[in-house]
Amino acid sequence: MLRHTSTRFRTLLLALVWALAWCGAPSAYALAHSDILLDIVTYCVDLAPGNYCNVCRVPRNDAACAPALECRKNTEVWALSAPYVAIRDIKMCGCPAEFVHGLALPLNPVRGVEDPARPDGIWQFAWDAAVLRIDPADIALVVNPQNHRSQNQLHVHLLRLEPAARESLAQHTVGTVRQLQDVWSVAARGAADKAMPDYGVLVTRADKDTFRVVVTAESPEGLFTRWRCD
Repeated sequence: MLRHTSTRFRTLLLALVWALAWCGAPSAYALAHSDILLDIVTYCVDLAPGNYCNVCRVPRNDAACAPALECRKNTEVWALSAPYVAIRDIKMCGCPAEFVHGLALPLNPVRGVEDPARPDGIWQFAWDAAVLRIDPADIALVVNPQNHRSQNQLHVHLLRLEPAARESLAQHTVGTVRQLQDVWSVAARGAADKAMPDYGVLVTRADKDTFRVVVTAESPEGLFTRWRCD
């Protein structure tokens, strides 16, 4: 009986943490539970382990774990490769079907924009996953600054650009790239030029051949995108 009660409590606690996560500057509570995304890529993406349903806190919705879990308590995988995974963000739960908010993550531990191990290839993977759900002209890929995130596993938000925000992108643009693997280096140089030690990155289409790279000290997610449906 105690074991079942503990499991129910953990599930309720996890739902609360996810509800608080990824919405601007993190709360102290969210920071204390900043390992959820790392847990997902470590324990929940690969279905092969025999003890999968016991070790994964947020099982995949295509896993054989019973009972079936509601949206906020499961992981929906959109795309998967050897180094990366794209999943549905919890903020899609309860939203209209046309609302899109995903996350692309490395499968190995990488903290965030400040991590020297941040992988160049994650931007192309994120773009390819976003194109399957969002018109390329509207895609915004976002990594938030260290001080504006609640999770310490690198995650690229897959979002729609807010139309009203397009005019203000120019003042924050630090360059354009033809290859998405160059985003980190262009963003880092731009942030250094602006004396911006902590920064977020936004990538969107500049034209048919290039991508615009934007850096801001605040969350690009909140400034420029449709990051929630309400």
